[in-house]
Amino acid sequence: MNILLTNDDGIRSPGLQSVKNILGTHHDVFVVAPDGERSGTSHRITLKGPIQLKKIDDGVFSCSGSPADCVIVGLLSGKIPTPDIVISGINIGPNLGTDLIYSGTAAAARQAVLMGKPALALSVDSVKDPFYFDPLSLFIQENLDTFLRLWDRNHFVNINAPNRPSYKGVRTTHPCRRIYRDKLVEFQAPDRHLYFFIEGMEVETVSVDGSDWEAVREGYLSISPIFIHPVTEKEDERYRSTPFKLHEE
Repeated sequence: MNILLTNDDGIRSPGLQSVKNILGTHHDVFVVAPDGERSGTSHRITLKGPIQLKKIDDGVFSCSGSPADCVIVGLLSGKIPTPDIVISGINIGPNLGTDLIYSGTAAAARQAVLMGKPALALSVDSVKDPFYFDPLSLFIQENLDTFLRLWDRNHFVNINAPNRPSYKGVRTTHPCRRIYRDKLVEFQAPDRHLYFFIEGMEVETVSVDGSDWEAVREGYLSISPIFIHPVTEKEDERYRSTPFKLHEE
């Protein structure tokens, strides 16, 4: 099986290397990954200016663009064989619930499905050593055919793992709601220019039974099929029944 591997932590991330090394024992793994950190870039794509692709090794390329760019280049450039599946990760840190809005890891998987390819987004719930990437990579190796069988053209699969050497089990989950308490720090530079830094503070998680956050917190591997298209909720009936006014000259 041909596998395209990417991420948002950069081509030298140990999470990506874990997937490459373990899946590479049974499959042909090709890498098109960012040449540096691209966390939090969401689904940005490069429409103005070039994207640089640099060969690192046979079948391994670094890309100057975003994670979504990496997938586009990987699928359209002809530099690698056509993949049967795209895998994004393993991300350092979770991508739970609302995190998916900001996640470059998730965006790469979404882009792959938009282009007609099955895709998985993989994350481990830790940002500090020691990391346990291999248990998740081994799980993917064991279940890759199953994910291909279950795939449909409207979803990618978001997988979050607790950072531990083994899991209590596997749960199919739905995304939780996350509320970010960010802080803006102002900095006046010597050149008199004004700068701001966004500092991520505490995250409040609103979880109900069956959420991805609940599963990971309890030591389970979380599997969430994520719809790739924007959708509206039932509340849009309020807008349908509202008489909006048009400006009249």
